[in-house]
Amino acid sequence: MTSTTFEALGVSRDIVDALARDGIETPFPIQALTIRDALAGRDMCGKAKTGSGKTLAFGIPLLERVSKAQSRKPTGLVLVPTRELANQVFEVLAPLAKLVGRRVKAVYGGVGFESQIDALKKGADIIVGTPGRLIDLMERGEVSFEAIEVLVLDEADRMADMGFMPQVQKILYGIRSEHQTMLFSATLDGAVKVVVNRYMQDPVFHEVESDEPTVEEMEHRFLYVHEMDKVKVLAAITKGAERVLVFCDTKRGADKLVSKLRREDVRAGAIHGDLGQGAREKALADFMAGKIPVLVATDVAARGLHIEGIDVVVHWDPTDDHKNYLHRSGRTARAGESGVAVTLMLWNQENAVRVVQRRLGLSIPWVEVFSNDPRLTDLKAWDPAAEASVSA
Repeated sequence: MTSTTFEALGVSRDIVDALARDGIETPFPIQALTIRDALAGRDMCGKAKTGSGKTLAFGIPLLERVSKAQSRKPTGLVLVPTRELANQVFEVLAPLAKLVGRRVKAVYGGVGFESQIDALKKGADIIVGTPGRLIDLMERGEVSFEAIEVLVLDEADRMADMGFMPQVQKILYGIRSEHQTMLFSATLDGAVKVVVNRYMQDPVFHEVESDEPTVEEMEHRFLYVHEMDKVKVLAAITKGAERVLVFCDTKRGADKLVSKLRREDVRAGAIHGDLGQGAREKALADFMAGKIPVLVATDVAARGLHIEGIDVVVHWDPTDDHKNYLHRSGRTARAGESGVAVTLMLWNQENAVRVVQRRLGLSIPWVEVFSNDPRLTDLKAWDPAAEASVSA
């Protein structure tokens, strides 16, 4: 695709200048593909991954096209799957909204209703929210979607994966006004396809060549560990990396692991659904700022987060779903960077790992390690396959 500019796409001068002040002068591919159609009011499906720049792809047209709202009747609505993503979208849109005289409010559960209700009463123009809290507000009579002019469904596939589609469809059913719909998703099949067919009018489709990290774009290590030594192995890995994201299956498991890591003098934080919003935001901010080198997350809490500079992803609890393995591991292969994905296996987890390797075509040897193994502090430089061929 030939390069273009935001101005050439039809973006207003105030927003073009604001983006330039932030060093954003050349549109990302998804932005170059979609903004012109979106500004023209077309219903649109964008197939793109987290981190591809899609917030501005839908955010700029949204800000340019919605009118001022009346009390409790927003004109723009962005549906997102998680509180963290709601905040991330809000932080991108809020500064630009001021330039065009619009107000944005993030709306999600886990915090009190008061400030959200107050913003709606005052006439917030654009709401960025999670389905559950929006339905709560709708049923309390604190928000109506009858005046929506532009609707955005962001990370639609994640909302489907997390079981939110019935709630999403309840909200969509409540939008009776003529409106533009923009849907962004990594996949456009299954429940997402149902939404496209049922609620969108002659949508135009745009797809960025998949930036889904491939197996080849990351290093993989499958390590046999012993239960009593497992935390110490992880602690050794973290000593050789600046930023490590660890995946656990359960909220309780994440909390327990953080406590164990701290006993090993590893600064770590957790992010999962049972934590208060303040605690989640602080853990994420500290991790992104480098104050803590390790973030322990559940899959649901980590979805939709865009975090740069992750050196190592650790599967503390191995998954038997190859798509989930790639989604987790791909956090370390962003923006052309490569990283290491490490699976820590106990003896009774072999089958799960074997399934993933077979489906992804990985023939990487499993290596038994102990926490005093010096290779753990530089996993990228260690090539188990080469060692296996030499020993053979």
